[in-house]
Amino acid sequence: MDKIDLRKQLKYLYAPSARNVEVVKVPVFKYAMVDGRIEPGKAPDTSQEFQGAMEALYGISYTLKFMSKLRKVNPIDYTVMALEGLWWVEGGEFDFNKKDNWRWTVMMLQPDHITPEMYQEALQQLKKKKDTPALTKLRFESFQEGLSIQIMHVGPYAEEPQTIEKMMAFARENSYTLRGKHHEIYMGDPRRTKPQKLKTILRHPVEK
Repeated sequence: MDKIDLRKQLKYLYAPSARNVEVVKVPVFKYAMVDGRIEPGKAPDTSQEFQGAMEALYGISYTLKFMSKLRKVNPIDYTVMALEGLWWVEGGEFDFNKKDNWRWTVMMLQPDHITPEMYQEALQQLKKKKDTPALTKLRFESFQEGLSIQIMHVGPYAEEPQTIEKMMAFARENSYTLRGKHHEIYMGDPRRTKPQKLKTILRHPVEK
């Protein structure tokens, strides 16, 4: 059986420096994705919609992994990738202190050999077990960021603005203009990791 470790293959994208901002070119990848928004008066950790989306993403990703591993022809085992999130607001400035107007797309990268047919089969398996509202919003599609800057943030999520300012300064100094959406990749589990040791990749598409 073939085995794939995407985190090792894509180390340049999923293990950036925590000291220096890096410029990367992100190719087209396949993702399972869910769109939503933080409900009024809520935050990501208290939003039922956000928590449901994460449950759906982990469910589809692990179902696909075991389908791939157990298929009779060309079985492939692989590492399930980290949860990722795109964050933005409509008609206003993104403010870390005001979370209940945030919109999001949460997503998990899937290997190249995962097909739309495999995805649909996995989705039907999930729906038979527990058909949740988030599963109706789940989709499988390609996404490309292209030229981007990124850095590893180590510490609580609340301290991200300091690291983001470092990214903004790098962009200004190197004549880059921000485009697209703020992107976070959660390399640590906040339920099991102390806040000061959490690792989050911060990425933002740019152009010259």
